[in-house]
Amino acid sequence: MMQLAFDRLEVFSAAIDFAVHADGIAGSFGSGRGYLADQLRRAASSIVLNIAEGAGEFAKQDKARFYRMALRSAHECGGIISLGERLGIVESSAADQARRQLDRVIAMLTKLAKRCSASGAGAGAGAGAGGA
Repeated sequence: MMQLAFDRLEVFSAAIDFAVHADGIAGSFGSGRGYLADQLRRAASSIVLNIAEGAGEFAKQDKARFYRMALRSAHECGGIISLGERLGIVESSAADQARRQLDRVIAMLTKLAKRCSASGAGAGAGAGAGGA
C-alpha cells in the first residue's frame, strides 16, 4: 500500500484517534445541542485535514501555516469539550480522555509548526515522522 506524506506523521494518526473519540462525544450531545456536535465534528476533522494538507506542501512557511490552522482547530475542540462538560452533556471521563489526546496532538503540532518556521528545517514531507 502506498503511503502519502501525512501517513508518515505520528500526529496524523493521533489526530484521527482524537477525531473518532470526538465523534463519539458529539453523538451524545442530543438534538438540542446539535450545533455543538456539528462544530466539534467539523473542528476535529479540520485538525486531520489541515495536517494532511500541510504534509503535502513543499514550502516550509506553507507547511507551518497548515499546522497552525490545525492547532487552532485543536484548541477549538478543547473549548467545545469544556463547554459540553460544564453543560452536563459530556461525561468527565470522556472529556478527560479527549483532553489527553488533544494535549498530545497540540504538543506535536506545536513542534512541527516551530520546526517548519525555523530557517533551514522541516522542508521535507516527512518532517516529524518519528516524533510528530
